Amino acid sequence: MAYFKNICLVEAPQTIIIPFPRFITDCIGVCYLAAAVQDDVESLVMPDNFYNYGIFDSLSSLLKKSPVDLVAISSMTGAFNQAERLARIAKDAGKFVIMGGFHPTALPEEVLKHSSVDVVVIGEGEETFRELVLNGPSRDVKGIAYREGGGIVYTGPRETIANIDSIRFPLRSLRPERYGEKGDAYSIDTIYTSRGCPWSCSFCANDQMHKGWRGRSAENVVEEIALLHDPNNKKLLKIWDANFLTNIGRAEKICDMMIERGLTNFRIMTESRAKDLVRAERILDKLRRIGLSKVGLGIESPNEATLALMNKKNTLGDVAKAIDLCNKNSIGAEGYFIIGHYTENIQDTLAYPEFARSLGLRQTIFMVMTPYPGTGIYNEYKNEGKIRSYDWDLYNNYCPVIETRSMDGKTLVAMLVYCNVAFNSFKSVMKRNNTRDVLLSFMIDLFQLSWLMRVNKNLSNKAISDLMFDALIRFLDHKHGVVEQPAAAKCKTLQQPIVIRITHPSGKSIDYSLSEQAGNRVLTMTTGQSGMHVNGPEIRLDELIESACSVPMDKLMGVLYRNEWMRNNPGRMTGLLLSQFADREVIGFAAKLIKLFLGSYRKSSSLQRAHQ
Repeated sequence: MAYFKNICLVEAPQTIIIPFPRFITDCIGVCYLAAAVQDDVESLVMPDNFYNYGIFDSLSSLLKKSPVDLVAISSMTGAFNQAERLARIAKDAGKFVIMGGFHPTALPEEVLKHSSVDVVVIGEGEETFRELVLNGPSRDVKGIAYREGGGIVYTGPRETIANIDSIRFPLRSLRPERYGEKGDAYSIDTIYTSRGCPWSCSFCANDQMHKGWRGRSAENVVEEIALLHDPNNKKLLKIWDANFLTNIGRAEKICDMMIERGLTNFRIMTESRAKDLVRAERILDKLRRIGLSKVGLGIESPNEATLALMNKKNTLGDVAKAIDLCNKNSIGAEGYFIIGHYTENIQDTLAYPEFARSLGLRQTIFMVMTPYPGTGIYNEYKNEGKIRSYDWDLYNNYCPVIETRSMDGKTLVAMLVYCNVAFNSFKSVMKRNNTRDVLLSFMIDLFQLSWLMRVNKNLSNKAISDLMFDALIRFLDHKHGVVEQPAAAKCKTLQQPIVIRITHPSGKSIDYSLSEQAGNRVLTMTTGQSGMHVNGPEIRLDELIESACSVPMDKLMGVLYRNEWMRNNPGRMTGLLLSQFADREVIGFAAKLIKLFLGSYRKSSSLQRAHQ
């Protein structure tokens, strides 16, 4: 009989939600733990709302009505404050509390300073967790730390699991409802086909948790994929390995088996080193046939010296070739960049978006260097005295917690905003053919940037407005007031310029004039004052940001999640979508957007009639 008989498993949500639906948690880590003890215990439960801020009330309610004797909490660094709050709720309810995951693995002593945590699991958890559940905590259970006699007992490291085919598939059926979907039916889901990584990039925490690379057999992987496949509902499947293409032969065999069994109704995303994607050239067609639509490439920096300091064993030539191969095979390439290495300055950082565009990338994610505990970069920044905050809420790759030798945190935020503006370069705006569509494109671009900046809890609406306007001005200056690109095939000839004004609360403004010259679309940018006449719509930046920041981030994620489903299943209507229209906060947010758009557009129409 097990020492603990009734288990509650919780994955602590990030304190700050990142507005990308593909990054929403699918709770696979704790589902692996559930599978490990499924046959040994009397009950397994998870609280509702594990992906948003309702999880605290859900856990409290669950512990009152369920016979739980052990609460196991998994935590990343950016979720640790949430995890600690969940632990307090569990301890107040009289439960034994275990905590594991990346952050507790890196800082077990700090975690055990919290009286609400009884035991920390260090490293891979399945075997350690099962022994804890069966026997209770003791020095005989390798891979744990706990308090005893005024000190901390470490029971010694546990070896990683050599044969990872022996690990049971995650118990997805345990997962509660998420946006109208439950258990095995999530339309966004995650699979890990391997563990660990053969590389040791200084900024990555994977090495401390999973160590060296170990791949599951193709047969084992495809057996799990078959359980996720739904011929009537195309899912976004994240193959979220540290590096899926480490073994090309194994990846090809997975493709062959999926194609043979017809397991291809997926839109698949994965991540890879550029060099490995180049090595995989001969199987890219097969990867596309199983549904691969996007590969995230860790490019990190345009500077070879910075890459060497980060122990990033890619060359920029590998990166260019990998992106070219993706384009030739109709696979999207998304570049990941990290600004803020302690050796880099403003001029170095200004080169990032131009470099990304020169590679032919259509999508990028710019992040700020974040020194996660346990990584090499954490020690480097600490030794340099450049870590400026240990507020774990901010450890999410978008909120500067560091300084470089020449840039402070405020400058790094400004650089992050500029990189997004400069990479985008209004390329969507420049494809539009009328005032309404140009206005809508401007607003969408500004909303997306506002949502990204909301991830930094230290930024007020005014600060977001100032940073955004300053980035627009910096981009205007960098481009000498003109952006030009060939007219897209669907572009109609513009008979007269389309003018849009963006106004800052200070009264300063930027006028954008879209025209056509010799088959090219030309966007001219000039500064001015809001009181001056403009024959076009005016976007008031403060009003737009207020609207963007008015919807709670978990509600925004719900909208984006459903939009992802519609993208993968066009033309269909289900309860997943209908539930969105019943949410008052979402309806109120939509009403604000419509009012904002119509207010600008009607003003433009009135000005045009008056001018005529």
